[in-house]
Amino acid sequence: MTVRVCSLLLSTPQLIPPGGYHLVRFPFGAAESYDAHGMHQVAQPDGHTVGDWRTDDRAGLIWPSADGWGALTAMIQWEAGGYTELRDRFVRDPLGLSTGADSTATDHRPPSPGMQCFTKHHEIFGHPGTPVGLMVSHNARASARLVFAEFKLAIHPV
Repeated sequence: MTVRVCSLLLSTPQLIPPGGYHLVRFPFGAAESYDAHGMHQVAQPDGHTVGDWRTDDRAGLIWPSADGWGALTAMIQWEAGGYTELRDRFVRDPLGLSTGADSTATDHRPPSPGMQCFTKHHEIFGHPGTPVGLMVSHNARASARLVFAEFKLAIHPV
């Protein structure tokens, strides 16, 4: 069977407010993004249509197009800021649309000098009715700028 890939790219900075985890939102049809199997679409599989990717958290969802073993990868780049900890995680159904939020591969990181650049990889079983997302958090007192992000799913149908 063919591996199905969705590769999302965020090159427009996104302000992430302090407190709690926030879904990283990705534009639709952006340069260097790849979605030949329709896993990140404005018209979503459950009937919802995303109006503005910048404000609708559903723009952060990848909906697996087949049951299978999924390889999740991400690249996250934060602007230097007033935080002492950065957090990120992959989450099945982060908005509670099907099975309820189920986080995995959570990382807590102290900042290094300057810009913060991280990559992560994790593997899970994926299902068409259960979207996945990349969530981030920080502990600064004010919003922090996520300056670049990539989020990818390669699903190997079973």
